Amino acid sequence: MMFPLRTLTVALVATLASACSLIPDYQRPAAPVPASFPGATQAAAATPAADTIAWRDYFADTRLREVIALALTNNRDLRVAALNIEKARAQYRIQRADLFPAIGANGSQTAQRLPGDLTSSGEADVTRQYSATIGFAAYELDFFGRIRSLNAQALELYLGTEEARRSAQISLVAEVANAWLILAADRERQALARSTYETRQKSYDLIRRSFEAGAVSALDLHQSQTLLESARADVARYRTFVAQDENALTLVAGAPVPAELLPGTLTGSVSAVAELPAGIPSDVLARRPDILQAERALRAANASIGAARAAFFPSISLTAAAGTASSTLGGLFDGGSGTWSFMPQIRIPIFEAGRLQASLDVTEVQRDINVAQYEKAIQSAFREVADALAERTTLAERVDARRRLVEATRASFRLSEARYRGGVDSYLGLLDAQRTLYLAEQELIAVRLLDASNRVTLYKALGGGWR
Repeated sequence: MMFPLRTLTVALVATLASACSLIPDYQRPAAPVPASFPGATQAAAATPAADTIAWRDYFADTRLREVIALALTNNRDLRVAALNIEKARAQYRIQRADLFPAIGANGSQTAQRLPGDLTSSGEADVTRQYSATIGFAAYELDFFGRIRSLNAQALELYLGTEEARRSAQISLVAEVANAWLILAADRERQALARSTYETRQKSYDLIRRSFEAGAVSALDLHQSQTLLESARADVARYRTFVAQDENALTLVAGAPVPAELLPGTLTGSVSAVAELPAGIPSDVLARRPDILQAERALRAANASIGAARAAFFPSISLTAAAGTASSTLGGLFDGGSGTWSFMPQIRIPIFEAGRLQASLDVTEVQRDINVAQYEKAIQSAFREVADALAERTTLAERVDARRRLVEATRASFRLSEARYRGGVDSYLGLLDAQRTLYLAEQELIAVRLLDASNRVTLYKALGGGWR
């Protein structure tokens, strides 16, 4: 009774081993970008590439590293990306299961009553049949690789979700770092505004007493009050910014950030690495997870062409079962009750009104679309790196220039204050010097923030942050 089933199993294994594949040979498209990044500097040979530097080794500030770790544990977007991997893995297992027959056991009873005029005895009769079988139904022999092509497509999509999670982690690390830096800059701006307000309050009180004594004019008093109220408005404005920055950091971290992990001011060194080597675009960009994800989608589209091609060829499916059958339940497993069935079926497409060719055209066009998307992803990544490098080349000079500008305006303010107190200049000159110094100090904070953010952006653009 089991001999046909064993023979069939051997035949199925031999069939799977000899099945062919109609998937086109995959060729990675050439990177449509220049051979080198513009503005890239030659880094030391010992400096590792960005994608090999773990984020814990890149960011120097301990508090920032702790906030990033908090976000990687609690951020909901990253959690969704991880769950998408589990979903894709399950979908791949579902597709892979089609390579094997689904074997199941069945038990059934059939009861039938015939009226007397349909029986040989002339009396109504009830017949019963019991059966117990094990087998499989409509199992397709993958002669032309249709199922294997679909399995390869599902595998590439699954691997693409892995790259998507890595890409999401890189973006999250950069987003947390930038949110933390913006909070640091706004806290520094708030402290500057508060200090300026306190200084102007003292100046205003002094001028008010001088005005009451008749030593200065009402114009000086009102001009001093103008500066005072402007600083007070800035204190309130930056208080709002700081509160909003803390809310943004909490959102991206996915949990409340402890107060001891929040920055006070911009740190002098965000990165533990002095300079990141740009490297060769074709090598660097091909390792970025978002580029790898686009390539996985291209490979999946390439595999779907194999399934569409296989649909032009005959498909063979098998249904087989073996077991026992009896007219009584007690005799179901008696000797001689064995039964088996074997029903092969072949389907040959003859006329489909162009449906199969249209399906193949769709898969080929989709492959071409994925090629264009892959090339566009490389071009976009190249621009990100090139923009970050272009900004990097001038930032050191800009920071130095702003520092020197603050020093010069501070010296100018002291001279104006001394000349005003000596009665040489009017209060208008001192007023202008105060305003210029305040703006110069704010611009210095802004360019320092830009320098720190650029280091984060370049680290992200070069594929760092997922390890």
